[in-house]
Formats: sequence, structure tokens, C-alpha cells
Amino acid sequence: MTGHVIVAGTDEDDIGDALAELTTVERVDVGNRPALEEAGIHDAVAYVLTEVEQATSIAVAKDLNPDLKVVVYSRDSLPEFAKGQADLAIDPKLLDPEAVAEELLADE
Repeated sequence: MTGHVIVAGTDEDDIGDALAELTTVERVDVGNRPALEEAGIHDAVAYVLTEVEQATSIAVAKDLNPDLKVVVYSRDSLPEFAKGQADLAIDPKLLDPEAVAEELLADE
């Protein structure tokens, strides 16, 4: 894999750990521009958001890396304004983190 994955938020469902089994993972508590740039968003292949309260970070991430895959992994509903920016929204009750990690990185 040429890039890495950035996981933003509290990650209560351990998607970051599942991804770390397959690739390099950078974690940020808050997905703001400075944190995303420090985590290497320009070279990342995916951005996984675990808190929908940070949905505005999706636009920031896509602005910095337009080719980025954006996955929201949360039990909460994504706000309407962010739905068109995310590639995929998954409820952890429906799909475990290992399955999501494998699917997300299948093309890498």
C-alpha cells in the first residue's frame, strides 16, 4: 500500500485497530486542517471519521486530498450537508471493524 489511513475521533468501535492490522494508521482527535496536514492527509488513501459531530472535517479533508476515500464509521446519522461528501457511511452495529477495514483496503 502506498498511502496510509487517517482515523479521526474517539473510535469507540476500534476501526483504527482493525485498519492498523492491514496498513499504517494515523490518528487525530479533531479533524481540523492543522491536525490533518500533520497526519499526512495529502498522501493518505482514506479518511475514517468516527464522530459525526466532526462532519465539517470531511470537506477539509477532501479539499486537501480530492482523491481521498471518506468513510464515516458511526452509530449516529451523518448531517445532510456532509452526506454528499462521504463515500460511505457505516453503522458499526451492521458491520464489524475488521470487515470494513478489509473492504476499504481491498483495492490498495
